[in-house]
Amino acid sequence: MDFLWFILIGLCAGWLASQIMKGGSSGVLQNMIIGVVGAILGGLMFRLIGLAATGLVGSLVTATVGAVVLIALLRALRRTS
Repeated sequence: MDFLWFILIGLCAGWLASQIMKGGSSGVLQNMIIGVVGAILGGLMFRLIGLAATGLVGSLVTATVGAVVLIALLRALRRTS
């Protein structure tokens, strides 16, 4: 059941991040991948600066922040290549 929540939060976070970054319309699968990878990245970033997010809202915020950073990194990499 935790895996299902992780996927659902990743999907929501990926969609939110694409809306925040005005990245255009991404597909459901791409949003989910960005959200899940963003959740991992956000968790690492939050731990490095000493923040802890708990609960559903905290997980969504962490994943969304990570997904926004991931989209920004991917855009920067695309510009340089």
